[in-house]
Amino acid sequence: MIQHVPFIGGEKQSLHASLDRHRDAVLWKLDRLDDDALRRPMTPSGTNLLSLVKHLATVEYGWFCTTFGRETEPFWFDPFTEDMLVTTNETTKQIVDFYGRARAAADATIAELDLDDLGTAWNGNKVSLRWVLIQMLEDTARHAGHMDIVRELIDGTTGTHPQT
Repeated sequence: MIQHVPFIGGEKQSLHASLDRHRDAVLWKLDRLDDDALRRPMTPSGTNLLSLVKHLATVEYGWFCTTFGRETEPFWFDPFTEDMLVTTNETTKQIVDFYGRARAAADATIAELDLDDLGTAWNGNKVSLRWVLIQMLEDTARHAGHMDIVRELIDGTTGTHPQT
């Protein structure tokens, strides 16, 4: 089911729905591709679909959990230098499940806090949940756009969601 931002909704509900819409698009970009295609570097920097999912999971945990003093799972990689690198030891299922857990942890933070609640970002800045939602929405939309291009280069599939 395709998420829609409510035409008449509260600010928090609307921001969260928009974030979910882009999160769903990220996962759809992986649909029906084999492991080789998901890992195929499609840019000179080595970007591939699976590395973008790993990065988004890492930053969901960082922005929504670490910023607000909430637990994250222990990472098996250095989140500051290896979040865009998928090794042969990491399975597709491991990365997709990691994204699912990060998303669930972020959703719990969103549900439990008010938009004006403050946390401390990795750089020491005080930030509100509202600011974090906007930041994560921008980051997810940006990388979903990257994934649109990468997926089109792999097999010609375009769009943000399956055509129904």
